[in-house]
Amino acid sequence: MNRPVFARWGVPAAIFSIKAFLAAILAAYISFSIGLERPYWAFLTAYIVAAPLAGAVVSKALFRVIGTFVGATASVLMVPPLAHSPELLTLALASWLALCVFVSLLDRTPRGYMFVLAGYTACLIVLPTVETPDLIFEDAALRVQEITIGILCGSLIHGIVLPGSVSTFLLGRVAMMLRDAERWSRDSLELEPDPSIEAEKRRLAQDVTELHQLSIHLPFETSRLAPRVRTVRALQDQLSLLMPLGAAVSDRIGALREHDAMSEEAEALLADTRDWLSRIEASREEREQVGADLKARCAALEPRIDAASGWDDMLVLSLGSRLSSLIEAHLDCRDLAEQLGTRNRKPVSARIPPLLEGRRNREVHRDYRGALRGAAGAALTIILGCTLWIGSGWNDGATAVMLAGVFLALFSASDNPLLPLWMFFNGTLIATILGMIYAFGILPRIDGFTMLALTLAPPLLVLGSLMHSPRYAGVALPALLGMGSPFIIAEQYSDNFATFANGSLAQLLGTLFAIVMARLLQTAGLESAIRRTLRAGWRDIAERANLYGPPDVRGWINRMLDRIALLNPRLALSGKQPGAPLYDVLRDLRTGVAIGELRELRLDLPPARSAPLTSVLADVADYYRRLEPEHRPPAAPELLADIDAALHVFTRDEDRSVRRKAALALVSLRRNIFPEAAALKGQP
Repeated sequence: MNRPVFARWGVPAAIFSIKAFLAAILAAYISFSIGLERPYWAFLTAYIVAAPLAGAVVSKALFRVIGTFVGATASVLMVPPLAHSPELLTLALASWLALCVFVSLLDRTPRGYMFVLAGYTACLIVLPTVETPDLIFEDAALRVQEITIGILCGSLIHGIVLPGSVSTFLLGRVAMMLRDAERWSRDSLELEPDPSIEAEKRRLAQDVTELHQLSIHLPFETSRLAPRVRTVRALQDQLSLLMPLGAAVSDRIGALREHDAMSEEAEALLADTRDWLSRIEASREEREQVGADLKARCAALEPRIDAASGWDDMLVLSLGSRLSSLIEAHLDCRDLAEQLGTRNRKPVSARIPPLLEGRRNREVHRDYRGALRGAAGAALTIILGCTLWIGSGWNDGATAVMLAGVFLALFSASDNPLLPLWMFFNGTLIATILGMIYAFGILPRIDGFTMLALTLAPPLLVLGSLMHSPRYAGVALPALLGMGSPFIIAEQYSDNFATFANGSLAQLLGTLFAIVMARLLQTAGLESAIRRTLRAGWRDIAERANLYGPPDVRGWINRMLDRIALLNPRLALSGKQPGAPLYDVLRDLRTGVAIGELRELRLDLPPARSAPLTSVLADVADYYRRLEPEHRPPAAPELLADIDAALHVFTRDEDRSVRRKAALALVSLRRNIFPEAAALKGQP
């Protein structure tokens, strides 16, 4: 799809750049007017908080103010008692930064920046003031004021002047996500699926994660009545169902075709469902009517399960049931998307109230060992950097350590921190050259704030436009920050070139030190992160299989999709082909759903009748508990025998609904763990 003409002409980038420039100049003007010592901090902050979407600016502004205040408070508490013990002060600062990084890595939402900001704000305040500890409270208070002014100016300009709407962006992304999901579902229903669609399966997991991130900003929307967050969360849940359901349908189609057991009725139903998915954007009435007819045909396709049922009958039962659920999920997704787009709080259909009932935060994967590793890396950077700085006796070394600590904290969540760090280094080089030209070639010839603003406008507007593009933002932002040098945004002009050179050298060396530390500490953990993510899914399956309470199927699906979204870029960075490992994780996801179905059935039965299910679940737990990422052996034949024995028992159960539920769950489990196994023993 082509971008709008105004986007191709760069109009959005130009508008963003002008707003960012106005916010930065306003912040600097206020700081000059009230006599703040470091007006450049307000100027810099206005650019740091700039974002195309107004809701994102406002929400991050709140998080930044809180994080800045907490970091400043920690600085005031640390410095006075430890001022005369640099070793203990270094250890305290490193520990505080590590704690904040650890918590932010566990949060993994835009809100998490509040924690990492609290950590590196302490670095920004403590390290430059180690030689004047008696002024720590004044320095911390001024820093909070300067940064808060920059935050408020950025929020004001971006939130009022032609605000970019989070709601509009979210609705556009939802429309694209639904079209992608429907295209993938259509392919899942093909008798011969297209391998090129495989990447879209992985993107669906990332889309669900993106929806969760965007929903954090919705309460701060400024340009229109924002959709309700719980509607977005409900849509996340329904989108999450599409992946396991579509994969299950595709698997049953393949198994039936392998046995030459695909009936004409089933093929016609699949073709009509594909056609319905291609026209699903039609009116709601038509969508509901055709969807209801298709679901009725799915129910009619299901054979009656009893002692005479064969393996192919069970596969057809599973195909009909999973296809009906897939149709239902697509109907729910479309209705929820319409609900998001309406300004009326009244439900657009009778489906909406049950879908919104009891909505909660999305369950995500939490990597405690990875968070601990990132926190330890940030702390070690501060400790080693302070040791080198103090040992060298270089006064400006504090700036280098400060920047290295900030970078290790900021990029602790990145799987490839070297790329943004090198971009920052290149941007800093550009900033040094621009800063030198302005500080010693242009500023001596101008006078007054108005002339300063006009003189700075050309490079700031160009760099601001580049910052709007993800491709160039990594270089443009540090170049912009360099234009906020204390030699440029200052009450009085200074021509001390030695001080300028020392400061610039410290920034470059600090970035290089961060690159070295990131290379040593974080990139070495990529393979470990992949293994931990895989093990976490297997551990969850093993634990879920042995639980006796009601299963949380939606929570399980959300966590596994989050793991898929994490694994995809990590596998690409590691040089591995993402197909096989991600296919295994998708199969594990479906296994967890089947386990939930078995546990639900077990809760409805007395212990004597549910004993075969307990045996199967225990075997599944043992199998997944023994798996290792380097070697995934096939499951033991005893597990297959237990699944088949349970099928034989429950196909003879006196309760028809129990026969159906048991067959659906056990067939899914058998196909997921033993996809190459022959037809059920003892069946035609």
